[in-house]
Amino acid sequence: MDLDEFNALSESDAQATVAVWAAIPGWVDAVVAGRPYSSADALASYASSLASVWSRADLDAALSHHPRIGDKPRGSGATADASRAEQSSMSTAADDIVSALATGNADYEARFGRVFLIRAAGRTPAEMLSHLHRRLENDEADEAREATEQLAEIALLRLRTTIGTDAVTPEEQE
Repeated sequence: MDLDEFNALSESDAQATVAVWAAIPGWVDAVVAGRPYSSADALASYASSLASVWSRADLDAALSHHPRIGDKPRGSGATADASRAEQSSMSTAADDIVSALATGNADYEARFGRVFLIRAAGRTPAEMLSHLHRRLENDEADEAREATEQLAEIALLRLRTTIGTDAVTPEEQE
């Protein structure tokens, strides 16, 4: 969809679209209410500024919709399709990496009480495993901050994918 189509969506269709980017009700409502946007960059900038103040409660709300890294996203619809596309590198991951990710996911969930979240798009399974191991060493506050930053990267990547813009993606910034 292009920006004009997004701007013209009904409120409920726009909310459904934005909720795929990040299922945080207040953020969804604010992004939708900000229409019409003059450019994809204006939309992304506004969405990013709103995401910069996400709380731990916002993170927890959004994580209820994210599959574990290495698990096959279940269901149908735009959110599951986005997760499948973002984790496509896992389809060719070596068995030892898949096993190590499963173990690491369990360790992470036991330590932090939530699903490990990372922007998978543009990363290899080995890179994701390395980040998982590093982040297991974080304290709660640092990890919540880093997980929230990853959520914002995922949301903005999904936004840019939906709106079909050639703007810089998070993996190009690294």
